[in-house]
Amino acid sequence: MNEMLSNKVALVTGGSRGIGAEIARKLARAGCDIAINYFNSHDKAAALCEELRNSGRNAIALQCNVADETSVKEMFAEFTNHFQKLDILVSNAASGVLKPTMKMKTKHWRWCLETNALALVLLAQQAKPLMAQGSKIIALSSLGSQRAIPEYGFIGASKAALESLVRSMSVELAPDGISLNAVSAGVVDTDALKYFPNRELLLQRFSENSLAGRSLLPQDVADAVYLLCLPEAAMIRGQTIYVDAGYSIVG
Repeated sequence: MNEMLSNKVALVTGGSRGIGAEIARKLARAGCDIAINYFNSHDKAAALCEELRNSGRNAIALQCNVADETSVKEMFAEFTNHFQKLDILVSNAASGVLKPTMKMKTKHWRWCLETNALALVLLAQQAKPLMAQGSKIIALSSLGSQRAIPEYGFIGASKAALESLVRSMSVELAPDGISLNAVSAGVVDTDALKYFPNRELLLQRFSENSLAGRSLLPQDVADAVYLLCLPEAAMIRGQTIYVDAGYSIVG
């Protein structure tokens, strides 16, 4: 096993399934101990922690609503009962409402913006005192921040806000030696995609325009997150890295 991140501690929000779970597995294989945040999927989080512990890593599951400041504070209080430092924070948890923008309400706006954008701020505020020079924060975005996707208007706006925060916060965190970047994933066939009314069309279009000649897997996104966690990525700051097999550049 090539443990490039040996003895590091990583917290992955939304880490019990899909892309988040693959990120947790990838970082664990690289040598990290893992804290997996979940909201309502306790069984999956517990099963993944057991899997990671069986592979030789320390792993804990932490329930939290990342859009709620009090909940985030409580999660970090529990985190510090197990770990005294945090080297890698992956803000992956996301949620939203899939409806035409003209049918949305204020509560939907708050739901999307608070879960997908504000959460990064709340997490970073609590993580910063635990992070030393060279620590990494990575946020997960999507192509909806730049593209008009049917019924994705509010979520897309929240992802655009997230990427703007990545730029601003990377400047603020630089004096502390903490780097912050975002990974924007293309169309990945996860449980979340099943809620899209045009799921099949999205998958078809991605397949037709993938320069890699295959579909995008959660492991591909995890690989990109892993690369940004390496010391060699120290000069990548405030960027949004696209992991989409070139989909976003094909007309």
